Amino acid sequence: TMRQNHAAGDKLFVDYAGDKVPVVVDRLTGKRRPAHLFVAVLGGSSLSYAEARWSETLPDWLACHVHAVEAFGGAPALFVPDNAKVAVIKACLYDPQVNRSYAEMAAHYSSSVLPTRPRKPRDKAKVESAVLIVERWLLGRLRHRVFYSLAEVNASIKDLLADLNDRRILRRVGQTRRQLFEEIERATLRPLPAERYVFAEWRSRRAGLDYHVEIERHYYSVPYRFAREPIEARITANTIELFHKGGRIAAHLRSSGNGRHTTVAEHMPSAHRRFADWTIERIGREASAIGPDVALLCEKILAERRHPEQGFRACLGIVRLVKGFGRERVNAACGRALVIGARTYGSVRSILDNRLDQKPVKQPEPPDPIDHPNIRGSRYYH
Repeated sequence: TMRQNHAAGDKLFVDYAGDKVPVVVDRLTGKRRPAHLFVAVLGGSSLSYAEARWSETLPDWLACHVHAVEAFGGAPALFVPDNAKVAVIKACLYDPQVNRSYAEMAAHYSSSVLPTRPRKPRDKAKVESAVLIVERWLLGRLRHRVFYSLAEVNASIKDLLADLNDRRILRRVGQTRRQLFEEIERATLRPLPAERYVFAEWRSRRAGLDYHVEIERHYYSVPYRFAREPIEARITANTIELFHKGGRIAAHLRSSGNGRHTTVAEHMPSAHRRFADWTIERIGREASAIGPDVALLCEKILAERRHPEQGFRACLGIVRLVKGFGRERVNAACGRALVIGARTYGSVRSILDNRLDQKPVKQPEPPDPIDHPNIRGSRYYH
């Protein structure tokens, strides 16, 4: 066995305890649920930190690291985990692949991640020993207690942990873990940044043909030139950041998974922007600027459709006829269409092509009265 000498402020060993926290009971349902115990220990002073979490998933794993460095008042140069899936994507003796979110968290605190060798627990003997001590001094004293929330568990762990770190058990140096930490290690830790690390998850996506990326049943836009390109999404509780080949190309506020789209106008091609700008209000303004008959015809087209957007293209086409025929002719053609009951773009275009707008409109003649012996007439009811 090789003895290891750990420099102050150099390494923070992290792991989960094999045994779980005593049962936590839900007050409402009475359901019993055990909690997992995270343990961290500094290499130089053996100052320990422990926290109970509901799971060993990535968000809980990173949150425990954040709370640990805040409890120590500084960050180490290296985080040393084992090769758990939550920390290491691909275990390798020479070049392990660390989880991207984990590496990002370490970089936020100006640190790095150095996993142990696969199947070599002696590489992190410091935390293995700390886990054993924590299980004896903490879990052993809590084994007969019943808790009703995770906060209660952590409050009790905090009190017992303070007692553990203040016990004079380092016989070789004759000091407590806390005294040794204050003497040799606190000043060597790296200062914490102004802002706490915010958990971010990375996912690989591909932008669709409509230059939108789907994330948890919501669609976020990217510049249209990245349609069908591979995209990396950085997801936090409040933001969505989209990257292409390492460069950030879009950022959005996170929305709920309602199947809708969040689109930035600058991401759209010019033709799409022009079409998206057409709304019911704008169509009404443009039609009124041409003439009253155009405005009335567009109003009737939108009103007679089951959904107003079904009439957008017809109204848009009528408004654009001004470029080829002028305002007066288009307004006259719409007036004729209103008289004959036409409600389509094709009818207005046909009137203009055949110059019917320049001819007077024949008003329909009232029907002839019907003369028949079986018709009683108004005198019958006197």
